[in-house]
Amino acid sequence: MGGAVHWASADAAGVARATLDNPGKLNAIDIGMWRELRALFERLQSLPVGDAPRAVIVCGAGGQFASGGDIQEFAGFRFDENALHDFHENTVAPALQALLDCDIPLLAQIDGACIGGGLEIAACCDIRLCGESSRFGAPIAKLGFPMAPGELERLSQVFSAPLLREMLLEARLFDAHAALRAGAVHAVVADAEVASTTLQRAEQIAALAPQAARTNKRTLRQIAAGGPTPHERRAHFAYADSAEHREGIAAFIAKRPAQFRQA
Repeated sequence: MGGAVHWASADAAGVARATLDNPGKLNAIDIGMWRELRALFERLQSLPVGDAPRAVIVCGAGGQFASGGDIQEFAGFRFDENALHDFHENTVAPALQALLDCDIPLLAQIDGACIGGGLEIAACCDIRLCGESSRFGAPIAKLGFPMAPGELERLSQVFSAPLLREMLLEARLFDAHAALRAGAVHAVVADAEVASTTLQRAEQIAALAPQAARTNKRTLRQIAAGGPTPHERRAHFAYADSAEHREGIAAFIAKRPAQFRQA
């Protein structure tokens, strides 16, 4: 029996949860889980704004985030060039891209191991919080293979080149505070406080304007892709007459908390 990605719909604050779960394997990500991740985040992106969560926490079951790929599956495809290419380019890459393309703010609640594929998933989240005992890395050199180009490209947006060289060439694992110094996580807290801290920060995001969050994420993607184009730059200002924009300004002038309601 393989692993699964469990979905918990948004709570009263608008915070939903996606949980990586592969019992007995530290939530190692199997092929089915990659496909579930892709389907889940493509569905979330397709939802009308009013039906979508305001924030999503990505976490792992049982006190671990994810220990990498499910190595027990590897012999079934890794020794054939076409099958290996298909796995990385048509299974893993689209799942990570679905996370990156999601306009909803994503928070990684990192407990314990955040290794390999787990590290890649965390790198696709907007905010990453971890416990003091968390460990980060991709020691795949011990398994005799390199990191796929698309996956390495994504990690290079989060980790510096010198740190990536240590991680990949020496199969080095980093502790939570090294990850914080490298800017790979936004905060390190006591292990017992990771879940509550992540939820608190998700609720803070959910209380703000969803339209602003979504637009900021789109603009950051456009900048990363070399844009925004003239058309994208002009379209950015379409929020001018929106209810959220009017409410935020009116609330500030009236010295009251803004009440942002999704359309």
